[in-house]
Amino acid sequence: MPSTIQTRNTRQKDAIRAAFLEANRPLSPDEALALAQKDVDALSIATVYRNIGSLVDDKWLTPVDVPGHSTRYEVAGKAHHHHFQCNTCGTVHELEGCEMQSRPKLPRGFKYSSHEFFVYGTCSSCAK
Repeated sequence: MPSTIQTRNTRQKDAIRAAFLEANRPLSPDEALALAQKDVDALSIATVYRNIGSLVDDKWLTPVDVPGHSTRYEVAGKAHHHHFQCNTCGTVHELEGCEMQSRPKLPRGFKYSSHEFFVYGTCSSCAK
């Protein structure tokens, strides 16, 4: 049975959505806060966390698990892709597509379901 509860759109939530769209990359809650505060000065980290949770529930955002680091979030609905993390500043960026064209050779009896990998290096801002 579909939920009849509709989430409220607020200036805060609009600013958080705009932050993700402007960045066009996975953001931590702290990064989302810094960008969203350009539109809503009094925004708090608690409000960002609450709204990120709501946007994940609404399937507008999706979590990006970063090995060894806190979860980032990105706009949902994108084609399968992987991620790059800068070793210097820690930002996470999307990599278009997937170069892994074939399924990995698995041991006998194993069944493939999906894959994920991260690429690490230096982003263009830090490489300057």
